[in-house]
Amino acid sequence: MSKSDRIRPRTRLLARYVVAAISVGIAAVITLKLGSVIKHTSTLFFCSVMFSSWYGGLWPGVFAALLSVVALDYYFIPPLYALGISLEEAPDMIVFVATALFIGWLSGEQKRAKESLRHARDELDAKVRARTAELKRASEQLQSEIAEREVAEEGLIRAQAEIARIARITTMGELAASMAHELNQPLGSIVMSGDACLRWLTVKPPNLDEVLQAVQAIIRDGTRASSVLVRIRGLLRRGERSRERSDINEIIREVIALLGGELRRNGASLRTEMPGNLPPVVVDRVLLQQVILNLMMNAVEAMRAVSDRARVLRIRTEEQPSGSIVVRVQDSGVGLDPKHSSRLFEPFYTTKAEGIGMGLAISRSIIEAHGGRLWAVANDGPGSTFCFTLPIDKGR
Repeated sequence: MSKSDRIRPRTRLLARYVVAAISVGIAAVITLKLGSVIKHTSTLFFCSVMFSSWYGGLWPGVFAALLSVVALDYYFIPPLYALGISLEEAPDMIVFVATALFIGWLSGEQKRAKESLRHARDELDAKVRARTAELKRASEQLQSEIAEREVAEEGLIRAQAEIARIARITTMGELAASMAHELNQPLGSIVMSGDACLRWLTVKPPNLDEVLQAVQAIIRDGTRASSVLVRIRGLLRRGERSRERSDINEIIREVIALLGGELRRNGASLRTEMPGNLPPVVVDRVLLQQVILNLMMNAVEAMRAVSDRARVLRIRTEEQPSGSIVVRVQDSGVGLDPKHSSRLFEPFYTTKAEGIGMGLAISRSIIEAHGGRLWAVANDGPGSTFCFTLPIDKGR
């Protein structure tokens, strides 16, 4: 601390005592000039003590009270212009001093309370400004994090869509032989019908009725081959996250038409229980087809090793009182292994030698994204059942 820093508090303290002395002097002069007007001589001296205590604190107020006693004794208490308090005047002077000190103490306490309140208000304002700045920074950081999270979520959605598409392509690769069979039949029929049409045209005279039937067969088989290709393209195209009100039974029938050859090739029969009065659901048609395709393919594969009983694939749909539709895909295959049942839906977990372990994981994520649930249970008899629910469209 420098010398000037040490001097400043002393100077301020001296100034407070000087102000106290001046205030007492002013009170004495005014009282002397207006003595006949002022009802109580000590009134201005009380004011002086109050002012000194308010301005300088307790001790300057005490100093002003002592000076007031001296001034009153010298100028206003007989004998005038002489110091000395008689026993008769002593009680009054004691009362004056006590009252002056009490008033000075109250005035000083009031000032300290105001100062304390001002400091508290200033500290509160500073804390509020600091807290506001912190909240503003936190808000900006949160907005930045939200923006980054939205970008990350968009990237995740794109990645999930691409993974789902890859899974569909992988499944379609497994169906390649069945697709070849599905296309080979109508194409072979088209060739045979074309040959027959040429033969009937070369007959003299041409048999136009037979030619007409051959052309009709060509059109029918060409339409059949085209529908197979349309279904394949629909499953392989990129999903655009578009949802529409759909009939769940119609979506299942489209997948059944695609898997007809695979069922025949594996010697499996299909049985369906799909009521025609089910309410619609709002779904992404391509993604839901992928789920049904994956569950049906898994059921067919589970029955390949079965030779001592019929290979039966059952598909059932039913409306639930809870406001959802449940779809059950049941097979008569080898059933669920208790050791693996708890991990069926884990990504990259598979019991197939050639599997990648993403089919069921992707299927569950698709169903949950639609507000439903996918699970597996063991049948009372042989085989297992995979079930999933979808909420009914409330706007119907």
